[in-house]
Amino acid sequence: MVQGLARVEQIYQDRSQRAKELKAGGKSIIGYLCSFTPVEIIAAADLIPYRIMGNVKQPIAHADAYLETIACPFTRSCFDIALGGGYDFLDGFVMPHACDNIVKLYDLWGYNIKHVYAHFVNVPHTLSSASFEFFRAELETFKTSLERFSGRQITTEELNRSIQLYNEQRALVLGLYQLRKQDPPLLSGTEMTKIIVAVMSTPATEANELLRGVIKEVEGREDGCQKKPARLMICGTGNDDITFMEMVEESGANVVIDDLCFGSRPYWWEVEESDDPLASIARSYLEKLNCPRTYRQSPGSHQEDLENRFGYLYEFAKDFKVNGVILYILRYCDTHAFDAPDVKEYLQGKGLPVLEIEGDYPTPSIARLKTRVQAFLEMIG
Repeated sequence: MVQGLARVEQIYQDRSQRAKELKAGGKSIIGYLCSFTPVEIIAAADLIPYRIMGNVKQPIAHADAYLETIACPFTRSCFDIALGGGYDFLDGFVMPHACDNIVKLYDLWGYNIKHVYAHFVNVPHTLSSASFEFFRAELETFKTSLERFSGRQITTEELNRSIQLYNEQRALVLGLYQLRKQDPPLLSGTEMTKIIVAVMSTPATEANELLRGVIKEVEGREDGCQKKPARLMICGTGNDDITFMEMVEESGANVVIDDLCFGSRPYWWEVEESDDPLASIARSYLEKLNCPRTYRQSPGSHQEDLENRFGYLYEFAKDFKVNGVILYILRYCDTHAFDAPDVKEYLQGKGLPVLEIEGDYPTPSIARLKTRVQAFLEMIG
């Protein structure tokens, strides 16, 4: 059986194949959108979580009849694939309150795509004690709905076993990121994107085994990345396609760390095991998952506020010896766009050059973006 990076490539090129095989074998597949979906609870019900993604190479053919063209292009692409039958293998779908686009998409998806199961997880936007209490109650409702759908009770022991499984996955992904601290890194940003997509497309036990094989292969590499003058961090919205990342690296940079939905963001933390696993999940997802949709303002000066919200990015930059940052924000992603000026101000204040790029989905002219990236890299070099 193909393993390691070769297996990652197989999954990346046909990411629904394994889910369809599992469905044919009697498993139920639950699609989900956004990192705020608590996959631990889905897996504890013996269901297969499957991350819903778009297709950057496929023009929008159906979704524009339902969604404004000024809506998030990523969610439009996901919905377009569903309308075309591309997600018919799913038994159900889950969407959290991540942003307004996803909230609207939940209703449109449920009305037009007739899956057996659907659930909306209402995620608070603040970090008060009332927020954690509310979210824990929401997760109890979510658990009950999954029990009703699956026909099995989700016990505290099963939830903690699921938490262990996904904590192991986060630790393995973190281990891969550590291999990118070297100069040159042992793993490229392009390869890392493919790995994350593969992990999100397969059951956790299989994904963890895949990650162990990739780590072993990469650790023994003698022909990894070439050393380049620029060591970059890419921050911003989710992009499940390698086109932009590949272009940046081909232009003369090593992308060594990221803060992306299809990157470090879902993995740079863990959930504590406890006698109340739902409370642990609620607190971890709200407190530890860094996304601009969560309001984190702290009392004090503007600079103290920036430090509270974006200090982790500077820690990334120091740990991975970054000498430049690209903010890559999808067009019409207000959630990230509103934060962009503050992110830029904070990182530039720390002495890091920052290039802000507005991307699109499907991918626009890469040649135009490449010119800007090359000019930025020349400035760094």
